[in-house]
Amino acid sequence: MTSNVNNNSALDGMYWNPETKTPDKNNGALTQSDFFALLTQQLAYQDPTKPVENDQMIAQMTNFTMADGIGSLNESFKGFAESMTSNQALQASSLVGRSVLTQSEDIVFTGDTLSRGNIELDKPATMMKVRIENEKGELVRSFSVENPKTGKNDFVWDGTDANDEAVVAGVYKIKVDVSYTDGKTATLPVNVYTPVGSVSMNGTGGGIMLNLLGLGAVKLSDVLEVSYS
Repeated sequence: MTSNVNNNSALDGMYWNPETKTPDKNNGALTQSDFFALLTQQLAYQDPTKPVENDQMIAQMTNFTMADGIGSLNESFKGFAESMTSNQALQASSLVGRSVLTQSEDIVFTGDTLSRGNIELDKPATMMKVRIENEKGELVRSFSVENPKTGKNDFVWDGTDANDEAVVAGVYKIKVDVSYTDGKTATLPVNVYTPVGSVSMNGTGGGIMLNLLGLGAVKLSDVLEVSYS
């Protein structure tokens, strides 16, 4: 019986080892050393009768230098952006416990402090009426502002209902209707002050988020004003 097994040591190492693999350290990207190696080979194998022109060589070196510089600049900006985000988060943490002004259809009554806000008028009006409603849409309290001024009009709600009795702490709806001097009426957006409970970073590129008591998360960029109380 014959055997196909070849024990000739002379043949060892003549076959490709499928497990042998050149490590890919740079994901196939050309480095500066790769470029100069290619450039050296190009010069070594160029036609002596038609050598590479100086301007062509300079153009190749310039293009690579620009590409390498842009890559380094991108890495620098990435690190800068991460640093800025961390600094913003650190600065935003100082807002915890303070109140910030944001546009909202809800207003929070904490039970400890007055609920405050403001309404912006873009033209003269004769009457402005503020309505506070519960989650069922039932009227809790309403009050009017006679002859409101053009611009910012501040208001305060002490947390009492139409019978001057204290309501439970929680989130209430707020609506503002205005009657203009030209006879037209409109419903206006409302800006309210709400305490900041915590600060969080909303993932990559998401920016800084402020978690407002009862209202949830809002972007730091949406804050109109910061108050001490």
